[in-house]
Parts: sequence; C-alpha cells; structure tokens
Amino acid sequence: MIVSTAEGSVTTIELHRPDKRNALDHAMVADLAAAFDDAVAAGARAIVLTGAGDVFCAGADLSGPVYDPDFLGSLVETLTRLESIPVPVVAALNGSALGAGLQLAMIADLRVMSPTAICGIPAAKIGVAVDEWTIRRLISLAGAGTARGMLIGCDPLTAEQALATGFANRLGDLAAAQEWAASIAELAPLTLAHYKAVFTGDGARDEPPASRRDAMLRAWASDDLAEGRAARAEKRAPRFTGR
Repeated sequence: MIVSTAEGSVTTIELHRPDKRNALDHAMVADLAAAFDDAVAAGARAIVLTGAGDVFCAGADLSGPVYDPDFLGSLVETLTRLESIPVPVVAALNGSALGAGLQLAMIADLRVMSPTAICGIPAAKIGVAVDEWTIRRLISLAGAGTARGMLIGCDPLTAEQALATGFANRLGDLAAAQEWAASIAELAPLTLAHYKAVFTGDGARDEPPASRRDAMLRAWASDDLAEGRAARAEKRAPRFTGR
C-alpha cells in the first residue's frame, strides 16, 4: 500500500506495508509509480519518499515476487520512470534500506538518513544479482570502494558512513526531510529539472555489453538462486556451487 499526503507544494509518499517491513510486491511497485505520476500531475514541486514504521524498505518481498522474472522487469521499469520525473525527490530513510529499498533511495536526488538507518544490498547472500544501473549508481553516489564492499562483501552502510561518503546528504528524520523539501519547492523548477537531468546522466543508464548482461541473467537462472530460496525457506545457510 502507498499513502500520499500533500502539504503545500510538497507531496510525501509513504511505503505502507509495515507488517512486511515495507517489502515490495507487484501491487506496491505499480502503486508507487502511480503515486509519483499523480503527485507530479497535481503540481508537486518536491516529493519526499519514506517508509512506515521503523524501516524504509526491506527490499523485494522474498516470499515470492523477487524470484518472478516479471517482477524484476516491472521494478526496473518503475525505477526508470521515477528517476526521470522532473521534480526533486528527497528520500527520508527512516530505517533500513535493503536491496530494492536501496534502489528506491538511489532514484532520489537527495537522501536524509536517520542516524540509526543502514543500507545494504545482500543479493549475493541469496544467489540473485542486481543490474548494472544499481552498481554504477552506487559507485556514483558512494564511491567505488564503498560500492565494492557493499556488493561483493555484503557490507552494511551505516548512516555515519553514508554521510562521510556523500551517499547521505544529511542526517535527520522525516520532518527534517520535509522541511528541506519545502525549501527546495520554492526554488526555480526549470533550473532544478536541468540539474536532475545532468546528475542522472552519470552513465548508470548506459547499455551494458551483452557479456555483462548475460552474466547477470546467469545468476537469475542458476541452481544457486534455487538453493538460496530453499535455504531461506528451510532457515539454514545456503550452499552455493557456482552453477
């Protein structure tokens, strides 16, 4: 479920599935895209994206949708749409942003993190692989060394580390993010739209070579993915074989 509220020229869009730690499923992804479109159509000059409760977004719902090829396609399509809107987006990371949750945070133009929030992409722990946009955008925002640690080492990124690397612009709560968004909403919209276009033109959307795309798809079609899924269901450590 997605909950949208408007105050002045700022629309706050909340991921509202607290019983599932705001994990994304097909309906959430579709509703999120519609919420952004509706906010822009209603004249929002800035958007704040946050999560209900004490988690921003735990990622894709591991109970099923994350393993559905159609879900991966719809998520990527939605991320592309959200990234391209001309209105500044501030992500208010009120708690953990993992996997697809971190991807949502990375389509935002600015990030305000709670001091206790963490970010991570534990894809290698379950046998899936993220797309090239995610890797390149993480490098663009946090630096190559931090991105390697998060992806290859599955290291978490704390709020203090995020601020030090530039991934987080400020530390604070939802109110702080909304206050910042309100001040941004008073700025020249055409100027901000231009800045957004330049910042998102960081090469992350460049078409990857076929060999790298094939490498990602091999992970999604592998025995290791099935093993990761089974291990989670059986509450045990996975035994990956590289096949």
